[in-house]
Amino acid sequence: MDQQTQESSQEQVTASENISPIKKKKKKKGLIIFLVVLLIAAAAGAGCYFMERQKPVSTVKSFLEHVRTMNFEGMKSLLQSNDMSALDNADITNEAYHAFFQGVNQKMTYEIKKTDFSLANGTATVTAKIKYIDGSDIYKETITEFLKQIVSTAFSGQELTEEQTQQKLAALLEEKSATVKDKFAEAEISYPLIKAGGQWKIVSLDTETVRIMSANFTNVQDEINQSLEEMETSETQPEQEAPQASADGKIDMSNDKFTIHYKQHRVTTDFAGAPCLLVYYDYSNNGSSASSAMVDVNLQAYQNGNLLEPAIPESDDEAIDQFMTEVQPGQAVTVCQAFTLQDESDVTLQAGEAFSFGGGTVVSQVLKIK
Repeated sequence: MDQQTQESSQEQVTASENISPIKKKKKKKGLIIFLVVLLIAAAAGAGCYFMERQKPVSTVKSFLEHVRTMNFEGMKSLLQSNDMSALDNADITNEAYHAFFQGVNQKMTYEIKKTDFSLANGTATVTAKIKYIDGSDIYKETITEFLKQIVSTAFSGQELTEEQTQQKLAALLEEKSATVKDKFAEAEISYPLIKAGGQWKIVSLDTETVRIMSANFTNVQDEINQSLEEMETSETQPEQEAPQASADGKIDMSNDKFTIHYKQHRVTTDFAGAPCLLVYYDYSNNGSSASSAMVDVNLQAYQNGNLLEPAIPESDDEAIDQFMTEVQPGQAVTVCQAFTLQDESDVTLQAGEAFSFGGGTVVSQVLKIK
């Protein structure tokens, strides 16, 4: 190989060494760009998945906001079935009770606890923890007061229409919700959702949500009817177990509605000449509206283990009339109740609050007949 050829080969090697690093840099830069593109695509895919996963959650949140504000059309728009028939028997749709339920539901809060999501199937389940007003105490106070007012109305000879009854109940519900301390309850509901027409919707309106919206009581009128049936059943039972009372026990009790205090008793005859017992006690109205002993007090008499029937005395007695007469708040009267007698054995009296849920406070006293 001559000197010229060697010099030419050497120049080629040198040129090759000078060009190779530039090509390597270009290849490396191209790989980085490719990886960046892959990362961006992956991030975009993850972002889309995350955004899609949030859509069922947003649907449930919007639905619960409509529940909280009692927006029935808004609720319906987020139901795949568009079926609101679960509300058909609920008082919450009755215009008469709208103000009460609106005030109750505004106090509802919620948080999302869990999400099960299937993008491939287009389904999801979102679990929400809901804190809401438990209206049990409000309903008890309302129904008790309503039954008392109905008794007074019946004895006055008045009759209420269905509309007047609803208005009276609605007014009492609002009144009691303002005075009874809020009692909250919690519930977890899992809402199944489906993607239809590009939108995530809750499959159907469940009864648990309706119960929460109704503060644990779906239908006030049903509760009242049930209470009346229970009262009627207890009154028609021929025999009840006699209460236990100590010999020194006294009919002497007081609460926020009334105060009663035993005064005396005597034996006389009824209109048929049979022996009957007259029980006298003082009654004070501690409430905020006119009332009577007949409406507030439940006084029962037992003899030989049997519940004694009410009696109609042969002679008139002003105290018997006072039993049914309404007195104003703060006033006190002496009233009398009459009972049939089976024989001359001791009689056990039991006194408590009329229309009381769960029994309430009860006091007893033994009376000597002979």
